[in-house]
Amino acid sequence: MSADAPAPRDARARLDALFAKVEGFFTAAQEREGEAITCHAGCSDCCRRFTVTGLEAEVIREGLAALPDGRRDELARRADDDTTDVCPALDADGRCAIYAHRPVICRTHGLPIRFTEQRAGRSLPMLDACPKNFVGRDLAGVSAASVMDQATLSTILGALDAADADERGRPRGERAAIVELLRGAPPRAT
Repeated sequence: MSADAPAPRDARARLDALFAKVEGFFTAAQEREGEAITCHAGCSDCCRRFTVTGLEAEVIREGLAALPDGRRDELARRADDDTTDVCPALDADGRCAIYAHRPVICRTHGLPIRFTEQRAGRSLPMLDACPKNFVGRDLAGVSAASVMDQATLSTILGALDAADADERGRPRGERAAIVELLRGAPPRAT
């Protein structure tokens, strides 16, 4: 390994740091915006089936490995239910079975998000938030300090995932469906 190469597992440590920063950002936004952000334990409208980066998949696999066998079996059964688009990690009480190991997308739900949308051949900045948040309030009036920039977050997550892919010798850009992870897709060698 060259002096410039990241230390093994550096990408994972940086992902953990990103998780902490996103959670800190969310907490600060809730403090700034008060009751306008209604997110709370048990609210699950955003919990749908999705894919995650290879690095996030590793984190989820670690969380699943720590669960008792019966709990993992229960999640696998839910993942096999293709009659719903609800995330199979969502318990009946609206709480996430893998909350401590949830991916970035789940950590940002509820925040006002700035993203770029293509319209009529132009890239336009857009702002959106959960319809349960900022009810009766124009999103343009939300403090800029409370708005998460999706392009920036996606770029950072993509760079961390690419570094992890390089560290582990897996293809860059690999994605995993949450249903496959909960069904027990075999973990990669560490």
